[in-house]
Amino acid sequence: MTTESPGSPGIPGGSGTIGTQPVARVGYGAMALGPRVPIDDAVALLRRAVELGVNHIDTASFYDDGEVNRRIRRALAPYPDDLVIVSKVGARPATGPVPLALAQRPAELRTAVERDLAELGVDRIAVANLRRADIGPGLIAEGDQVVDLDDQLAEMIALRDEGKIAAIGMSNIDLDTARRAAPAGIVCIQNAYNLLDRTSEELLGFARQQNIAFVPYFPLGSAFPGFPKVSDNPVVRTIAAESGVTPAQIGLAWLLAHAPNILLIAGTASVDHLEQNVRAGDITLSDKAIAALDAVPGERSPHGDGVEAFLDES
Repeated sequence: MTTESPGSPGIPGGSGTIGTQPVARVGYGAMALGPRVPIDDAVALLRRAVELGVNHIDTASFYDDGEVNRRIRRALAPYPDDLVIVSKVGARPATGPVPLALAQRPAELRTAVERDLAELGVDRIAVANLRRADIGPGLIAEGDQVVDLDDQLAEMIALRDEGKIAAIGMSNIDLDTARRAAPAGIVCIQNAYNLLDRTSEELLGFARQQNIAFVPYFPLGSAFPGFPKVSDNPVVRTIAAESGVTPAQIGLAWLLAHAPNILLIAGTASVDHLEQNVRAGDITLSDKAIAALDAVPGERSPHGDGVEAFLDES
């Protein structure tokens, strides 16, 4: 393995695209920047991300009831011309032990987009990802939250035609849903995916064939049951030790090497971890390392539907 950058200087991970928008392949998932993080620290982290060349930030109006969006605005507005802010719709804040509820109905999707526009202080959302709720992980739709995909896409297309969003993405979907959604011109798919969880491998291949960006959440696994952490894997740890980098960096570098349409949005509340994640874009894995990582056994069956998984996607 070498540490020679595979991309252009100042573009973490090299260049990718999400729809017609060019972005660095190493982006940032902002979910962790809610009230548990002091606001000055959140502002500093976001500004540091942009300084490092990150120009793809993932958020949602339901992250801490809009507080994450408001912090992004405070840190970065007026926004750099090349900054692409992507959001998700399909859930809303709720009270109780689980701070989220589904919001799958067309009118609720529109409300979420309107909240994003107001909280971020923008005229248009670059990409709005529709978070479906008919498969795990996460909350599963019941009752009036069981909404036909065509009805949801019709609303998303209307929002695009009105100029409130520039493009449509999908999240937490299977291959059949992706095929149904593709004619709407989707530009992004977000699914759980990493070295140890390749359940969505066929979906990744479909996205690549269709020139759709694939943005994995849980890119390094999770502490939740059923989501093993990539950095704990012995093969990953051995390669990291031999290479003088962290196991997390190896996990992210493998994703970048695995398919050219993969874009990363690893989230963190630590500037040090942010910088490590960005430097993962400078790692070129050797053929031997890639072969060893490719051979690591990975999950091939659907996940359970734990609620916690829905709350920690980045």
